[in-house]
Amino acid sequence: MPSITEKMQSELALEEIFGQATEYALNYINNIGDQDPFPSPLAIAQLSYFNESLPTKGIKSTEILKLLHTYGSPATTAQTGGRYFGFVTGGAIPVALASKWLTDVWDQNSGLYLMSPVASTIEAVTETWLREIFDLDQNVVASFLSGTSMAIVCGLAAARYRIFKRANWDFNQKGHNGGPVIRIVAGDTAHGAVIKAISLLGFGIDNIEWVDTDDQGRLILGQLPELDDKTIVVLQAGNVNTGAFDPIQQVCKRANEAGAWVHIDGAFGLWAAASSDLKHLTRGMKNAQSWSVDGHKTLNTPYDNGILLCADKQALHGALQSSGSYLAYSEQRDGMLYTPEMSRRARAIELWATLKYLGKHGVDELVTGLHTRATQFAEQLRANNFQVLNEVVFNQIIVGFEHNDIYTQKIVEHIQASGDCWVGSSTWQGKVVIRISICSWATTSADVCRSVTAFIKARNSLAA
Repeated sequence: MPSITEKMQSELALEEIFGQATEYALNYINNIGDQDPFPSPLAIAQLSYFNESLPTKGIKSTEILKLLHTYGSPATTAQTGGRYFGFVTGGAIPVALASKWLTDVWDQNSGLYLMSPVASTIEAVTETWLREIFDLDQNVVASFLSGTSMAIVCGLAAARYRIFKRANWDFNQKGHNGGPVIRIVAGDTAHGAVIKAISLLGFGIDNIEWVDTDDQGRLILGQLPELDDKTIVVLQAGNVNTGAFDPIQQVCKRANEAGAWVHIDGAFGLWAAASSDLKHLTRGMKNAQSWSVDGHKTLNTPYDNGILLCADKQALHGALQSSGSYLAYSEQRDGMLYTPEMSRRARAIELWATLKYLGKHGVDELVTGLHTRATQFAEQLRANNFQVLNEVVFNQIIVGFEHNDIYTQKIVEHIQASGDCWVGSSTWQGKVVIRISICSWATTSADVCRSVTAFIKARNSLAA
């Protein structure tokens, strides 16, 4: 009987399971356009095949892959297709997906240069490219994280470090207790990830100074309180419902004059800066101190791929410091100085591959194309007497009805069950609405037409 080590060495040498995995993956890719955006009740029911006790004796690798493909693949949401609009989840650009396959085999830890010179080098190059795309100053550095949620945490941690440092307070040693009071100012439609970050960092949700927003969710400039050098202002580049952008340029001007720190939450919307048609939405953003954005949303990198950009490298390093006698820092980029994790997969390589493949013009075309499809969707809905509640400035659409919330939810359920597209519901200004997020490169004009037809069928079904 071969040992487990001998068994695995044999699998590596024979390569059978890797060919099997490739066959299944390509089968999934080739059929994604025909797959329902959300798994069928049968596919979900068959997930019960995974419910079992941990086996005493393992099974063959080929059987494991067969199990995953047979019962796992049909139960996935088709977010790499063109008709899944429920969340801002993005698709996956082919070369980025292929790069992830390759780098998963590399299995690199990007914590230190000495752990992975290739990961460190590509992170440094990607950081330079991001500065260029977003037109940011040369002092801006990048952290490569799991997503915007963690990027916001890191950005606000850097802000906290800098504010306390200016007040001669060593936060890492002393913490909040007895230290200067930091103010947090944000619009009252701030994303839940902002609220979570504020809670995790110990600022206290009750201490947020909420600023009124308009009917699109934009912070009202006239309601902004007086700022000072102990204030963190959090702005939105893309409201999660309407896609609206705060008045970034004007707020940054006031904050800069007062010495306040501005963090821009731009999970999907910050990429508007890369579009020649949409960059006016982010005017003045370079005057902020930190920015959070996702690659796996608008840019369509595979999951997970979040980015923090920070204009204060020292504050970022100070807030996220790692220590240990065995840690050998180098003159090159050491990733763990930029993130909370000491061990981290080399996710920046997929981002690099995406940017390398698209180039500036391709990123522009991709981002602008999402807006084009969203505009088409909204226009066709209006033409069929649906009420679009927002100004479609980027890729988000919200649809409302004059009926009660139960009616709207039933419309959503009919659309979700249609198999033609998948949309989600949200709450906007006290009413349930349909929320549509256009965020996949694979969404075509025909996908939009088919999806609008699903809206019409759902309404007709309820009328009947």
